[in-house]
Amino acid sequence: MTVLVVEAVPPGLRGQLTRWFLELRAGVYIGTLDSRVRGLVWERVRRQVRKGNAVMAWAAANEQGFEVITHGKNRRELIDIEGLLLMRMTPEPAKK
Repeated sequence: MTVLVVEAVPPGLRGQLTRWFLELRAGVYIGTLDSRVRGLVWERVRRQVRKGNAVMAWAAANEQGFEVITHGKNRRELIDIEGLLLMRMTPEPAKK
């Protein structure tokens, strides 16, 4: 199973994603893709995300049972600590 979440991306990209995924909510997609198709979809997302951002997670044979990749600017930063994936929240910029 693969989950893809996109924010602030062009409507055309969201429409293209419905070819491979079911859109559960605005910008939240779920589907079953093999690794080749998943890689091709991710490259398309990376090319077309523009100023938005995306995160993709899928089942994997590792300690956590999944892998995650991200693209674009986001307050959540993916970090790897000895093979364990964690998300770190970066603080919001101070308002002047």
